[in-house]
Amino acid sequence: MIVFKRAPLMRRLTPRTRRGLLLGLLFISPWLIRLVCLTAYPLLASLYYSFTSYDIIRAPRWVGLENYVGLMRDSVFRQTVYNTLYYMVFGVPAQVLTGFFLAVLLNRGIRFRSLFRTIFFMPSIIPQVSAAVLWLWLLQPQFGPFNYLLIKLGLPSQPWLSSLTLVKPTLIMISLWGSGQVMVIFLAALQDVPQHLYDAAKIDGANWWQELRHVTIPIVTPAILFTLLTGSIHAFEYFTYPYVMTRGGPAYASTFYPHYLYENAFHWFKMGYSSAMAWVMFVVVVVFALLLFGSSARWVYYAHEG
Repeated sequence: MIVFKRAPLMRRLTPRTRRGLLLGLLFISPWLIRLVCLTAYPLLASLYYSFTSYDIIRAPRWVGLENYVGLMRDSVFRQTVYNTLYYMVFGVPAQVLTGFFLAVLLNRGIRFRSLFRTIFFMPSIIPQVSAAVLWLWLLQPQFGPFNYLLIKLGLPSQPWLSSLTLVKPTLIMISLWGSGQVMVIFLAALQDVPQHLYDAAKIDGANWWQELRHVTIPIVTPAILFTLLTGSIHAFEYFTYPYVMTRGGPAYASTFYPHYLYENAFHWFKMGYSSAMAWVMFVVVVVFALLLFGSSARWVYYAHEG
């Protein structure tokens, strides 16, 4: 019996096609090198280091699941997980709601609408370190404008950033100041709401709230899904404001997950431990994203689906 062997792929290509393929690979080689050297290799290396004891100076030593078991026993790790989930559960929906209602208000034909849109968007483009220093001054216990206003109203001044109970709500309040990016996303989504749906709602006697609930919100649910997903991912990356303003205090009450990961990696040089933290965070984010996408079929409406 005669067996025919398939020629290698490169041999089966015509000289012109082969030359085009090689030229294309040459053009995308900078991207391929970047992908391999700056993404794929660090990703796989961190996975390996998460099973080792590694401090940069000495060679990695394999310890198996010791880092992951240590995380479960680490009280500070549990506190940072709680702080991060607190911010995600309360801060992210607050940002989405604030951005949505700003967009609804600024989507109407009011005077100076462009000016108001610019004013509300500007805080989101200010460098976070500069904004954190500004908020430190605003919330200064003795001379800050916030406490000055409270005293003038006959109310006691508040230790905004040094109180165990107030520090996380204060950081959430600061995050609402930067809701301009979410507002812009919803402004774009509101442009896709068909006018004839509002006209039909008015004919049926719907008021402003009924139009918002039964017309506007269902149409913009894809934008709500997107902002919830990106906001939740950002919650696991929330670093600059608490790091600059509180350094994680008081008593780890504002130490968020990336801050503790940073401390382990670059202050204590526990590279294996911090790599394990990074992979735990990665798994949690992926699981949350899958759950959010899985639930979206029940509440997200896509207009092209009818």
